[in-house]
Amino acid sequence: MVRHYGWVIVAAGAVISCVAAGSMFALPVYLAPIAEDTGWSRAGISGAMTLGFLMMGVAGFFWGSLSDRIGARPVVLMATVLLGLGLLLSSQASNLLMFQLSYGLLIGGAAGAFFAPLMANVIGWFETNRSLAVSLVSIGGGVAPMVVTPLASVLIGIYGWRSAMLMIAVGAVAIIGPMALLLRRAPATAEPMPAPDAAPGAAVSAQPSRLGAIIRTPQFLVLAGTFFLCCAAHSGPIFHTVSYAMICGASSLAAASIYSVEGVAGLFGRLLFGLSADRLGVKRVIIAGLLLQAAGIYTYIYVTQLRDFYMLASVLGMAYGGVMPLYGVLARDYFPARVMGTVLGGITMTSAIGMAFGPVGGGWIFDTFGNYHWLYVSSAAIGLAAAALALAFPPRAPALHDQGELQPA
Repeated sequence: MVRHYGWVIVAAGAVISCVAAGSMFALPVYLAPIAEDTGWSRAGISGAMTLGFLMMGVAGFFWGSLSDRIGARPVVLMATVLLGLGLLLSSQASNLLMFQLSYGLLIGGAAGAFFAPLMANVIGWFETNRSLAVSLVSIGGGVAPMVVTPLASVLIGIYGWRSAMLMIAVGAVAIIGPMALLLRRAPATAEPMPAPDAAPGAAVSAQPSRLGAIIRTPQFLVLAGTFFLCCAAHSGPIFHTVSYAMICGASSLAAASIYSVEGVAGLFGRLLFGLSADRLGVKRVIIAGLLLQAAGIYTYIYVTQLRDFYMLASVLGMAYGGVMPLYGVLARDYFPARVMGTVLGGITMTSAIGMAFGPVGGGWIFDTFGNYHWLYVSSAAIGLAAAALALAFPPRAPALHDQGELQPA
């Protein structure tokens, strides 16, 4: 019966992911109000998100490794306090530098604790239906644009951006804290012994302390590189869609609702891609999703009407929403459960670096050219590069997964 508690972990993880992701990634709806109220440049405000992505990546590596040692619950609780403090200080920032540091360092640092530790925790609870379980947890991130983003937009309209951000801070701590108490370590399972015919010295132990052995494997390098390009491709279009839609004539609330459409599509994408990956294979589904993502991003250059924004958001939301959680599933095919936090923290770091280019890059493109055309062209090209690199995913290596060994590149 204890294994059934894994579904409680899935539910708690989904709620935590929703509130945490929504609290950080609602910045696009603050962008215009902050710029109008303070006179700060859009590129400067967007820089807070870029710094946040970089910090999220570095912190994700730390939080993931720490969760391998002490578990996901204390990690998430510590990050919850950090998230609330970051939102509080950001809401009271009196200058752009203070805003960038509080939002980027504190909120970004907290956000790094909500992917790798949660995913590693959930993966440890499931041997079957693993892709579905991971996809269900990630649904929380898909629901966030449907809940937190519109809520922030409404609060901004009524109370202003500072009070709205402060309210989001209080709500985030009040919700994530109790949910984190439900998290538990997966039941311990014995690691299989190395195969008796393994060549001496041909492999190294996959203990968390042997970080160098993990990051030198071709499995990790290709996985991290694909995740990096995937996130570099969609981060700019996601972050600047609200501004682009408003330029095309949409109201602020209507533009923010595009995220809601992406969120709904992402729910279906996570379920569809998760079920498909359990049946067709994770690698095939990831490649198909990356190609669909690149096509959707490029199509933005032809979109000007709100109806078309909604239609495209449905496709793009399903694509990147469905693909993102599957990297963790693929990692479990390559590496043993005892280092999942470290592995997922590592690929999260590379993905966060990719995400960091989008907001500031899109802001620079707009400030330089006066439109977002080249943002979508360049992002689509990066998306195609991600799909091409995904073709190089190595086959599942029994020595890595079943015997707990790592073959250095």
